[in-house]
Amino acid sequence: MALLPILAAAAVAAAPAPAAPVEAPGPLAPLKGSYLAPAGKPAAVVVIVPGSGPTDRDGNNPMGVAAAPYRLLAEGLAEKQVATLRIDKRGMFASRAAVADANAVTIADYVADVRAWVKVARARSGLRCAWLLGHSEGGLVALAAAQQPEGICGIVLVSSPGRPVGVLLREQLKANPANAPLLDQAMAAIEALEVGKKVEATTLHPPLRALFAPQVQGYLIDLMRYDPAKLAAGVRVPVLIVQGERDLQVSAADARALAAADPRAKLAFVPGANHVLKAVAGDDRAANFATYANPALPLATGIVEPIADFVTRPPRPR
Repeated sequence: MALLPILAAAAVAAAPAPAAPVEAPGPLAPLKGSYLAPAGKPAAVVVIVPGSGPTDRDGNNPMGVAAAPYRLLAEGLAEKQVATLRIDKRGMFASRAAVADANAVTIADYVADVRAWVKVARARSGLRCAWLLGHSEGGLVALAAAQQPEGICGIVLVSSPGRPVGVLLREQLKANPANAPLLDQAMAAIEALEVGKKVEATTLHPPLRALFAPQVQGYLIDLMRYDPAKLAAGVRVPVLIVQGERDLQVSAADARALAAADPRAKLAFVPGANHVLKAVAGDDRAANFATYANPALPLATGIVEPIADFVTRPPRPR
């Protein structure tokens, strides 16, 4: 495992053109996204694979996230001569017509969509391959897609789980003392889903009913079958792992698990960065989560630089 230094940006590039709408083929109707090109020919092109739930192409979702991390990341990469393609997932937002039911989905479905977007990114940029940047759960999708690496230069895993989602859910729920009254039911529900059994959501505490809603349990069962570290061990393209040190949802243990599974991966820890890639000064949970709703905050220093450096000057192919 090699440690990437996090370097400050020195040069200022010309402003990129506005993001252009793009489409990829979907099951029932086109998938929709935004392509942001730098001024001049791009040195690389990156497909940003969004995280869990109803997360849109900007990295926002209606459950309290308005930080726009993907849009800000795309703008920052454009200044480094890197083009990006940001996407709305099938069944959601501008891609809602692509399927009849956004919840009737599997990781394999998302992988198929990512492959379609890779073709669009290559055609739009004129480059021979595209990079995948998976954020949070999108990292698992990127890892799964890279098992067959045709057209994929490599992958960047940002705040991505390195352990199965059941392990992560247990850890996240236990980390908040306010969840103490919910833990017995939550742990039992996770155990059931891990073995492919659905749970009766109406018997759960109200705060757990959204997490284990009947319409998402099929997806959770599928998701829980995947071990990100095992996927990382099977990847044969260059990998960069970027992990914020103030992330309350995915921890340094996840980044290290991914790096241990793929010893040739590059690992960059970003001091002060949280899960939505914003800078956080201290350990206060409320202050950390408050950044999730603030699009005016810039990305934390050290997020864009290692990514741009990696995709424009990648290590030798494996």
